[in-house]
Amino acid sequence: MTTFSILDAFAKNWWVLLVRGILAVLFAIMAFTFPGLTLVTLVLLYGVYALADGLTAIWVGGQARAWWFVLLGVLGVFVGICTFIYPGITAVALLYLIAAWAVVRGVFEIVTAIQLRKEISNEWLLIAAGILSVLFGVALVANPAAGALAMVWIIGAYAFIFGMVVIVLAFRLRGLSEHMEKFA
Repeated sequence: MTTFSILDAFAKNWWVLLVRGILAVLFAIMAFTFPGLTLVTLVLLYGVYALADGLTAIWVGGQARAWWFVLLGVLGVFVGICTFIYPGITAVALLYLIAAWAVVRGVFEIVTAIQLRKEISNEWLLIAAGILSVLFGVALVANPAAGALAMVWIIGAYAFIFGMVVIVLAFRLRGLSEHMEKFA
């Protein structure tokens, strides 16, 4: 599959990225609004987010025939399901799970952006989202002893920034899709 067909699939499904970004921002708002959440509630909220994000990644990856993105989505779905099966997970285990997921997700986003950089301008948005994901994962691993409240705020900040970046990217892809249709 060529880079153009991947770009075309992303551009045609720009709204899926918009949904991903909105879900991330909503998750962040919940984390900031209810910072005293119990760990079980946080796990369940995170599980919903990871599951929804994984499903949207599978959708976009399947449309683009970008199997690494489908794999990323499957990982997100797996992480989401695990949070429902084991809701009593400890704060440290949740932290490492989120950290690993963020690092893997970030690496895949950076790879995707590099592949698209010859096709679109300002691919730095996806690169920035990927770097943010990797840095977030590393920061969580570097300070695993942080309290549950601090973890809620860190996760909320990450989800908000990541969501906003993905929303901006979605609208840029929407504009690209409209531009591509004019010349089709």
